[in-house]
Amino acid sequence: MFKNIFGRLFALYALLLFAGTMLIVFIPIWILSFFPDPKKSKGFLIIGRVWMKVYFPLIGCPVSKKGLEYFAPGQTYVVVCNHNSLMDVPVTTAGIPGINKTLAKASMGKIPLFGVMYRIGGIMVNRSSEASRKQSVAEMKQALKMGIHILLYPEGTRNRTPDPLKSFYDGAFTLAIDTQLPLIPSLLFHTRKILPPERKFFAWPHHIAYHFLPPVPTTGLTRDDIPAFKEQIFKLMWDYYVANNHK
Repeated sequence: MFKNIFGRLFALYALLLFAGTMLIVFIPIWILSFFPDPKKSKGFLIIGRVWMKVYFPLIGCPVSKKGLEYFAPGQTYVVVCNHNSLMDVPVTTAGIPGINKTLAKASMGKIPLFGVMYRIGGIMVNRSSEASRKQSVAEMKQALKMGIHILLYPEGTRNRTPDPLKSFYDGAFTLAIDTQLPLIPSLLFHTRKILPPERKFFAWPHHIAYHFLPPVPTTGLTRDDIPAFKEQIFKLMWDYYVANNHK
């Protein structure tokens, strides 16, 4: 009973603190939205990293990172990550070094105030529209050419199963192979403990770990190699998650 009550009060506290701090940073981020990329994304991430560096400790969810040394200066990467909760996007956006964007639902970009930030940090896609999907791929490739890392969640949606990972879609691996850029697997730990998928409006404080694995080259690979490449990354991430989830 106590945990249920505390979890709901904590969820309310975390939500109100997020909304309150968002109002503080909104004006400079809104001004940045009128600038072209990569300038607006760079400015957004500078503000966002400070924001999250303050916000996460205040809600009892400090973030630790491991493997940042795998990001070579001047090299652009396709980054893939597991997806367990709504906490994942702010952790990964602030956690990946350099400028980065992710693929985001077009509907999220229509939310008042919050949508402005989503449109800067994400490439919008309406998954029910083939034209929108094709346009989003073109925009991701253009962003990579500009030196912006692209983060994708290959599971597609949040993993609500008891398994470490859900099966992967091809998109991230196709993008890495098409652009011949190295792919960095990454893993988030404990965000599911903060926002358990089976409970509504409930949260629990817990530290978050974000680990990056060594980059996997794609040089010489073709689309024929996508199934094997996808399976290789899936196994790497599954094994690493199983070995490190208790830490």
